[in-house]
Amino acid sequence: MKRFVVILSFALLLLWSGKLRAAELKEIRQRGYLIVAVKDNLPPLGFRDPRGQLSGFEIELAHYLAEALLGRDAVVLKPVSNAERLEVLQTGEVDLTIARVTATAARFRVVNFSTPYYFDGTGLITKAAGIQNLSDLGAQKIAILAGSSTIAGLRFILPTAALVGVDSYQEAQSLLEAGRVKAFAADASVLSYWAQQDPQYHVLPSRLSAEPLSVVLPKGLQYDPLRREVNQAIAQSKATGWLPSRLRYWGLPNDQPIRAKPTQFDRLEEK
Repeated sequence: MKRFVVILSFALLLLWSGKLRAAELKEIRQRGYLIVAVKDNLPPLGFRDPRGQLSGFEIELAHYLAEALLGRDAVVLKPVSNAERLEVLQTGEVDLTIARVTATAARFRVVNFSTPYYFDGTGLITKAAGIQNLSDLGAQKIAILAGSSTIAGLRFILPTAALVGVDSYQEAQSLLEAGRVKAFAADASVLSYWAQQDPQYHVLPSRLSAEPLSVVLPKGLQYDPLRREVNQAIAQSKATGWLPSRLRYWGLPNDQPIRAKPTQFDRLEEK
């Protein structure tokens, strides 16, 4: 009886493990469609349009990859929260995640990444016509999301500015409208859409950081064929002009970030 329980437990473990395995490229092709985790509340990358349909640059990229991998536009989109972006991939609920995920060393330990399809970063938005460059901000008040990882960088580049912590984009906009701050620092991709929707605002031309956004793939050698195909498709999208044309369509800034002088750590990383 004890041996039967052990065997049954092992069988259930194998069954459960199978459910937690993402599909390989050959299985995706046999299935006939791609499953992709996306955002539905982050314009212009992924959001719902007035008709309730998923729209945005990353949504278009998901369709493009389905066409490249399968020879036809066959994709199932799964909206996820930020906390779910990697989890749904690890549990095999999706094949890929395209949901404004920055490729970082910490995340490389649990998932894999494609070559970057876009470099996002921290930008600054203002409604003050007299502020056109960073130097115009001087000792002005700048709103920034509380706990943001870019606070240190903003303090380094604008040491005389007074930073005001906010809990949301809505709070930052209220402060801007009331004239209590002169600018707001946040993701350049989101700020660009904000400026498109409200012409009284404009985004400053320089970004304070560069964050490589990549397609997230499962970890493991068995997923290398999928990663190679995705990388090839991204390279092709750049070579044909599809990628830059869609970035322009969605108003995504493609300028270069400001770079501080390299530190000793940076020099070691470059070797």
